[in-house]
This record gives sequence, C-alpha cells and structure tokens, in this order.
Amino acid sequence: MKEARGTVFKYGDNVDTDVIIPARYLATSEPSELAKHCMEDIDKSFIKKVKPGDIIVASKNFGCGSSREHAPIAIKAAGVSVVIAETFARIFYRNAIDIGLPIVECKEAAEEIQAGDTVSVNFDTGIITDETTGKTYKGQSFPPFMQQLIDAGGLIPYINSRE
Repeated sequence: MKEARGTVFKYGDNVDTDVIIPARYLATSEPSELAKHCMEDIDKSFIKKVKPGDIIVASKNFGCGSSREHAPIAIKAAGVSVVIAETFARIFYRNAIDIGLPIVECKEAAEEIQAGDTVSVNFDTGIITDETTGKTYKGQSFPPFMQQLIDAGGLIPYINSRE
C-alpha cells in the first residue's frame, strides 16, 4: 500500500484504547467481531458510517491506556486505512505497525483537517493532502522496512512470507 484515501473521522486528545475497543468486547480477538464495536464508546455512529479506506484524525496521545493489540486490530478491521495524529502513545504505535495499520504523526494536519474532509496520504513521501481544502502537510514517511511490514499485513505475515 503506497497511498490511502478516504473520509475523515475526527477525535481529540487522549483517545484511549478503552474507547477504541471497550474491554467488554475483549473476550474475542477475531478482527471482524472487534470491528463491530470499534470506537462505539466515543462515537456510536462510527461503525455505521465508516467505509473501507476512511481515515481517523486525532490530536495528542492517540491510543493511550492499556497496551492491548485489540485496539489497532479493531481500527484496521473496521476498514480504516490510516490514522493521523499529532502524537501516538508509544505502545499503540508499535502495535499498529505490528498488525499492519499505517499511522502518521503530523501536528499541523491533526489540528487543521476537519471531520468529513476527503484526505489522501502518500506513504512514500509522507505527504498528506486535504483534498477538501487543497492544503498539504508533511508527515513522516515510512522507511522501506516498515512499508514492507504494513504491505504484508503486519509483523507475523511478514515473517511467514520470508520463510
């Protein structure tokens, strides 16, 4: 995956893993089941409105809280193609890469992009384009190794493909 494009769902600071996927649904690790409850404690309409390729934009410290892998799995399984935030919680960042969910840090994009905007992200260059406003932002690009992990679907599929 070299690029993502979709409609934005916007959230604020400190979106924790308990609102990304509430603990009451952690009896399963089945991605499709987790996706059904993604973001429901912060945005009841999210799962009804999200379409494959859509994008989450948030402020600071996205994915804080517990270190559960279920959170990025739920987001990816719901069809989100990338999460853009000012900053990510460190464990969430690593878990997202490990399961193949692209995430991009960019303060200006996180502040200025609005819910409902159409946005594209080029993973080679890190360029984020708000197609609604025409404005572009420079997020970090993914090094080739991280792109290979994401393209493979995460760390385990990547390792399995190399055997």
